Amino acid sequence: MTFQSLCPTDLITVLMTLGDDAPHVALLRHDQNTPTFEESHHSLQKRLCHWAETLTHCPIGHMEQLYTFSSFPMQGQTPHIHITYLALSSSHPQSCHGSLYHHFPWEDRRSESGNQNLARFITKIEQWASGHEERQSRIAPAFGLYELPWDDTRVLERYELLWESGLVPRSIPADDVTDGDSRRLLATALSRLRARIRYSPAVFELLPKAFTLLQLQQAMETVSGRLMHKPNFRRLVLHQKLVEETGTYDRSTVGRPARLYHFRPAAMASCYLEAAFLPLETPTS
Repeated sequence: MTFQSLCPTDLITVLMTLGDDAPHVALLRHDQNTPTFEESHHSLQKRLCHWAETLTHCPIGHMEQLYTFSSFPMQGQTPHIHITYLALSSSHPQSCHGSLYHHFPWEDRRSESGNQNLARFITKIEQWASGHEERQSRIAPAFGLYELPWDDTRVLERYELLWESGLVPRSIPADDVTDGDSRRLLATALSRLRARIRYSPAVFELLPKAFTLLQLQQAMETVSGRLMHKPNFRRLVLHQKLVEETGTYDRSTVGRPARLYHFRPAAMASCYLEAAFLPLETPTS
């Protein structure tokens, strides 16, 4: 398969998985120099999914188009068009670009050190916005300032402000995928994933088929970068009947074995894991 257009076009898959303590990501680029797709898949998305699974040996549970953007490798050169997709897997590829919180440390608010890290960035961004009404009006909702709430889905807005202010670079080390615009792509992917776990079963695609309620809570905390109130979270999951017991137990840890659950496909249309009417965050967040 080749791409015929006014400028070079390629496909990029952002493969998201759960690491031990952070979302991990692998950027996979399919361009004119990559082997052609299998003709057995009539959908471009299905072809790309099959190619990514073959390349990484990771089964992909969910895939969707992310966004399309252009980049300019060097001044005066023809821009490149990048069509990007977000893919979720419960497995880990052998090679990846590492922890998302390594590239966006201000997004992880699960510890005191993480909140202190965010505070340092806020101090600097407030200095940049000082005396500029337009800048202040933009940083307030993005960083939850001046009594506005913190919105974990505003990852892209926060990154763009930090880049515009000169506090962070555009690219990540050894970026050979997006011609230097990788942080924007990763911020967009994390924003999309954080939004999807609010109203869809996307988080279950990052977990094994059988999991404990604690593992589910930890997955939500890892993606959102926030700690959640354990009783409230379990009450919400069980009240919505999102999961059901498998009849087996997790005996891999010391102490009382934990019940194993799996997602109920019948709950597909009523999955609201971050319902606004129920306080899920811990009282100290």
